[in-house]
Amino acid sequence: MMKLYNADWCWYCRRVREKLDALGLDYEVVEVPIPHSKRREVLRVSGQTSVPVLVDGETVIDDDDRIIPYLEERYGLAS
Repeated sequence: MMKLYNADWCWYCRRVREKLDALGLDYEVVEVPIPHSKRREVLRVSGQTSVPVLVDGETVIDDDDRIIPYLEERYGLAS
């Protein structure tokens, strides 16, 4: 199952969630703490503390501008 490192207040994260939902994909949401200094898990997984970060198996992608095209290419172009 895919895992999305997310912040509810993050517009970029919301774009990714909307694409995942439009494609009908199952995913787990991991809400990151507000302080970057406490984002240890996403740092361990991606090497950074910014979100969104999507983990799809062995593939780790950051930034909504890279995640959305990845999802469209791999899973379809649903709007």
